[in-house]
Amino acid sequence: MLDARVVGRVIQRYREKSGLSQEVLSGLADIGRSHLSSIERGARRPSLDTFFKIAQALNVGPSVLMAAIEVEMEEENNKEIRKR
Repeated sequence: MLDARVVGRVIQRYREKSGLSQEVLSGLADIGRSHLSSIERGARRPSLDTFFKIAQALNVGPSVLMAAIEVEMEEENNKEIRKR
């Protein structure tokens, strides 16, 4: 299952790497700043449309963001397995 916290962390990391504030990114993506904030906190999962808007605003392909999410989710799963 897709972990909203991982999605948010990846989006936040790309946003910070781009030097954008939440306000600027949300404006570029045409979504509310509070909506972006809740996505980054993992409180909400973005819709597919919103995910594409965010990727476009970050000047990265949606597949690049998804690949980063997959890598981070795999790392988290491996940590959980090692704990057992």
